[in-house]
Amino acid sequence: MKFKSALFTALAVICFMAFSACNSNSGSKTADKKAGDTTAKAKGEEADTVSVVKSTYPPTDKVLYDSLMKRAANGDTSGRWPVKNTPYPLGGAVLPYKRIVAFYGNLYSKKMGILGELPPNEMLAKLKVEVKNWERADPKTPVQPALHYIAVVAQGDGGKDGKYRYRMPFKQIDSILVLAKKAHALVFLDVQVALSNIQAELPLFEKYLLMPQVHFGMDPEFSMKDGSKPGKRIGTYDAADINYVSGYLANLVKKNGLPPKILIVHRFTKKMVTNYKNIKLRPEVQVVMDMDGWGEPDLKMGTYRYFINQEPVQFTGFKLFYKNDIKKAPHHMMTPQEVLKYKPAPMYIQYQ
Repeated sequence: MKFKSALFTALAVICFMAFSACNSNSGSKTADKKAGDTTAKAKGEEADTVSVVKSTYPPTDKVLYDSLMKRAANGDTSGRWPVKNTPYPLGGAVLPYKRIVAFYGNLYSKKMGILGELPPNEMLAKLKVEVKNWERADPKTPVQPALHYIAVVAQGDGGKDGKYRYRMPFKQIDSILVLAKKAHALVFLDVQVALSNIQAELPLFEKYLLMPQVHFGMDPEFSMKDGSKPGKRIGTYDAADINYVSGYLANLVKKNGLPPKILIVHRFTKKMVTNYKNIKLRPEVQVVMDMDGWGEPDLKMGTYRYFINQEPVQFTGFKLFYKNDIKKAPHHMMTPQEVLKYKPAPMYIQYQ
């Protein structure tokens, strides 16, 4: 047991150091000046501002839903999966009918993920290739592409208000919407609150969250409740924070006739999410606990087993790093076929 404890503590430290490195200087003024180099808007293109119209979606087929959830459990015999006593989603839900494959990052920085590392058209072409890879690995599950954009970035500079976070301009979110429209992709807006809080940051994006194709992500790693500067230690969210976000999203869904929102919660240590049993599930929101750590396959498998599988919430996700996953022997980023051996099978896949 001591060996396991040391092993996974080491993994947590490794994951934290890598993620912190990816975020360094990403919100700086220097990066700001270069934003024009990576803008996605072309002449004549406009952001996909989908009109909010109350719609009627077909009701959930409960028999089909149950069968898909059982298949996603992937033969799990622990009794944890599928999660018991969870509400059926409203009509129009994405999960578990499709597996989402997302590219993560920020257009201002090539170091924060593949979304901003490559020129937009090249990035979309690569996303299409990954979608095809997952379709081949699991032909029974359709694949939905997505762009997972970091809309609030934790940074080393306190800024004018001392909150150590940089809010991206809306024009950049509009650029992501244009790219997503080209790829028929969903959009996730991800928030790293630093010394701010989720209650202050989430409402800023309501006009985007009113769009049916836009969903939300929250990153406990950079939620510094103890007042530490982001990057010094790993942050945390409590079930109460997650419930605030899901409640906010659920209210938007109910008031505006939207399909269920998807809420991504990143995690690679136990303390990143506290009181998980108190997380409230709602028909209007689908919660994904996303295994966010990097490293060699055995370490990633251990992280998934201990912090995702053993603390079940609703759906699971898995993150793959093009560069960080191959730093150590066997210098190998896991394939879709390898990830699909996990129990349960992740329904959300993110590439950084």
